Amino acid sequence: MELFNEINYQLGNMVGVTLLDPMQFMSLAIRFIINFSVVTVIARCFYYPKSQRRDYMFIFLIMSMSIFMLVSLMGNDSMNTGAALGLFAIFGIIRYRTEAIPIREMTYLFMLVAVSVVNALGRAEYHPKADYWDGVGIVTLLFANIIFIFLAWLFESSKLVNNSCSKFIKYDNISLITPDKRDELKADLEKRTGLKILRLEVGVIDFLKDCCLIRIYYDEPMDRGSSIEQMSKMPQV
Repeated sequence: MELFNEINYQLGNMVGVTLLDPMQFMSLAIRFIINFSVVTVIARCFYYPKSQRRDYMFIFLIMSMSIFMLVSLMGNDSMNTGAALGLFAIFGIIRYRTEAIPIREMTYLFMLVAVSVVNALGRAEYHPKADYWDGVGIVTLLFANIIFIFLAWLFESSKLVNNSCSKFIKYDNISLITPDKRDELKADLEKRTGLKILRLEVGVIDFLKDCCLIRIYYDEPMDRGSSIEQMSKMPQV
């Protein structure tokens, strides 16, 4: 033990870095396991089954883990922590401004970032003069993570939110868009799309091209959580 302390002392004097701080390492390891488990459960069990987007799930996991490690190791300096989060914000603006990120994916991204920040900053400090621990305990940290999981499960599996899907369609038979032919329009769209339409809305009408934009609402479990269901034009790849 004395040799270990001597090595830590000498390294600290020479390069400003110690070999190992057992308490800091155990705290980081426990919080990392909690954070990784919670982020994986939310991304794999709640987000992925509906969207089937492996690329977004990869982004969620990597970004949340990166933010966790960054905030954990820089958490003692509020200036450095703010700068680190600012770099992630700048990166997000530069990288994602060229692609329309669906609101569901953005919500999960912010949620998992919040989970990582909570787990990174959720630690306790000992005050020797007053002889007490101040900070967040493991039980409190687990409770906060359970709340995040519960909210993801609640809004993905319950009837609190509308689970119906919607789709924009460029429609060519504008003779059926008048209000008195709405049933015929619905029947024609159901025949062409093979979907059971709950309701529809007629949008922009272009008489020069004999087409209009129609939004249909339907209930199809396979399309729930789709990231392109509400696109109105072909993306430029």
